[in-house]
This record gives sequence, C-alpha cells and structure tokens, in this order.
Amino acid sequence: MCSDHPRGKDKDVRKLLARLRGDAGMNTAEYAVGTLAAVAFAGILLKVLTSGNVQSALTAVIDRALK
Repeated sequence: MCSDHPRGKDKDVRKLLARLRGDAGMNTAEYAVGTLAAVAFAGILLKVLTSGNVQSALTAVIDRALK
C-alpha cells in the first residue's frame, strides 16, 4: 500500500508512535542538562534561603508557631 492511501498513512503514524514509545529514558546529554538545571536551582534556592530578609521572615514564622 502506498503512503498516499489513508491506510498507509495510518501505518506510518503507528510506526512513528511505536518508535516514540520505545524511548526507555534520557540519554547522556539530557542527563547533563537535567543535572545542570538541578544544580543551578539548588544554588539559587540556597542563595534565597540564606538571605537576611528570608531568614528573618522564617524566624518570625517559627516564633509565631511556637508561641
């Protein structure tokens, strides 16, 4: 059947979907980008949480909770 025929296109779509579903996980480049993003997020979070304003706000919340 030629791919111009509707059933041929369905077959092509099924092949493509099967190929995409077969991806078992991330490859090395994706792991590297994911790790880099996680480290960057952790660094930003650390910087925010150790800032004076956030520390005083967290201290105030904890003080109110303990009273």
